[in-house]
Parts: sequence; structure tokens; C-alpha cells
Amino acid sequence: MIQDLLYLNSISAEQKKVIEKVIENKRLSISEGMELFNLDLGVLGIIASSINYQKNQNRVYFNKNIHIEPTNICIYNCKFCSYHRKFGEEGSWEYSIDDILEKVRPYKDSDITEIHIVGGVHPHRDLDYYGSMIQQIKNILPHVHIKAFTAVELDFMIKKAGLKLEEGLIKLKEYGLGSIPGGGAEIFNSEIRKMVCHEKSTAEQWLLIHETAHNVGLASNATMLYGHIETPLHRIEHLDKLRELQDKTKGFNTFIPLKYKKQNNSLSYIGEVNTLEDLKNFAVSRIYLDNFDHIKAYWPMLGKDISQISLSFGVDDIDGTIDDSTKIYSMAGAEDKKPTMTTSEIIDLIKNAQKLPVERDTLYNIIREY
Repeated sequence: MIQDLLYLNSISAEQKKVIEKVIENKRLSISEGMELFNLDLGVLGIIASSINYQKNQNRVYFNKNIHIEPTNICIYNCKFCSYHRKFGEEGSWEYSIDDILEKVRPYKDSDITEIHIVGGVHPHRDLDYYGSMIQQIKNILPHVHIKAFTAVELDFMIKKAGLKLEEGLIKLKEYGLGSIPGGGAEIFNSEIRKMVCHEKSTAEQWLLIHETAHNVGLASNATMLYGHIETPLHRIEHLDKLRELQDKTKGFNTFIPLKYKKQNNSLSYIGEVNTLEDLKNFAVSRIYLDNFDHIKAYWPMLGKDISQISLSFGVDDIDGTIDDSTKIYSMAGAEDKKPTMTTSEIIDLIKNAQKLPVERDTLYNIIREY
């Protein structure tokens, strides 16, 4: 029981005050959030698991989805990115709409419920190009929810179209966009952001795009890139801004901590944080984000084993079947070079962690419990 932690001699008086606030369902401040990083991993796991159980009981969610990445050609050159390429550079690709439709057609009679679309910020493709892509995908798979385009992609394509932010998002919604993913948040601290991704949309722009999306009826996810040159304080401040926006709009579906991977990018020299840090970060996120119902472990980034362990540290979602179609993390050194899991493999992974597998749709409506 979480109350039993108050009797441990290894926990300081300040840490006990933090735990008492959690027990009383009181919101933690930034300084109290920082104190969480000083707790032992086992203690954090107990607290995070208790909070997760209050919100989700023993359920662990997944969905049947595929990922499509239209291009990795990108106008930006973020230091942590192993994915972006220039025109004609080895390893670059830019699929046409016809190419995308060829990838989609085999799923016409399948039971997938989501297509996730993100890619590089291509200089020559605008809102109407991507809107037409969505529309034509929906013509083939009208029942499938399309979750597409990071805030950074949206920022560029809407400006390129000469539209105001709200106008652009409404137009994409009319094309068939169902929700937006959480990518591009990276880390909100302006000084760190200048050092790792100074060219791309600011933290303020990211937050405004998500707020506007929520206001026009598009739910979204939230992310944080951790394990590079940021500090625990930067992480807590990032979580605090997400929590503040969630108070305002209630439009975030889930929070996804994304681990920096070191291969083939300009920050390779710093290495990667270890698994203990991954699990601590999941637990702290679950504890601090009191107004988020869900915390997701993105298994293609972490690997299946660590994702399974994360279910004991506040995580209640492990994404979906993916179906061998995402390269963002494999190009940066993720273990799963061709990430895919069958439904039965996901169910077994969850059950072996003594949890209840639940298939969901993108908006966390329950489709089936196993």
C-alpha cells in the first residue's frame, strides 16, 4: 500500500510530504515534482502503480494500427534526429499519394482502426496535398481514424497555405483528419530547444497548435523527448505546461515519453540513459500528470521487454500493432528494426505482466477486453 511508504526510514521528511499529497489527491508543485526524482525506483513504482490503478484499474490498452511516413525529406536539421534527409541524399524517400494508397489498399478488409501519419517537413507539400491524401485514404478505408501530422508539420503546411491556424485545422478536419499525434514537442525549455532544434516551431507554437486543435474538436497526444541534454527540472517544467493546457482544454488523450536514441545523429556523443532512468521517467510522469488518464510506452522505441516492465511503473498503454512501417526510431538505433506485433503477441505480453488487455480505438473507446 502507498500509505506504508510513509513508515520507511529511507524516505526523507520532504519526500513523505510529497507522498502524503499524492495520497490526498492534491496537486504537486514543480519543486515537489523535482523531489520525485530523488525517490528510489521501487518507491516510485508503487506510487505510480497506485495512481494508475485508480484511473485504469488493471487494464492495459492497445489498438490495431499502421504507421505511414510519407517522406523523411525535411527542411529542419534537429541535432537529435536520425531520420531527416535532404533531396537526393542516400536514405531519403518521398512517397506520392498513389504510393500511399498502394500501402493502404491491403488493409481494406482488415480490422485496423487507426492510420498514424507523420514524416518530415517537406518544403513543397502543402495543406491541400496532405488533405487530399487523407481524403483518398478515407475513400478506401472510411471507417478508419486518421491521426496525422505533428504540430511542426501543421505549422509549416498551414502557413504555406496562407491560412490562419484555426482555419487550417478546420480545413484538415473537413478533409477527414481525426486527431493529431504529439510529436515535435521535444523539450519545451527555450535554451535547451535552441541547442537541439532551434529551427523548428517554438514550444509556444506547439502548445498553441494543440490548444487550437482541441478547440476545433481535434483531440491530440502529448510527448516529451528525454535523455539528451535536458535536466530533471526541464522535464518537470515540460510536464507542468502540458498539465496546464490539459486543465484548460481536456483535449489530450495520452502522454508519451520518448527516449532519445543515439545512433546516426549529432548528439551521439552523449549516449543514452539507462533502463532505470526510463522507468523512473514513466513513474514521475504518471504521478505528476494528474489530469491525464493515460501514459503510453511506445514499444518500437523501448523494445518489447522494457515496455512490458513499464506496466509496473504507471504505464497503461503500449500503442499498437504498427505493422512494420515506422522508421523514425529504427534509424536511430532502436532494437526492433522492423517493428510489428500481432494482436496475439500484444495480448500475451500484457497478460504475462498480470494485466488485462483491452483493445481501444484512437480516442480510448473500448472495442474489446481479452
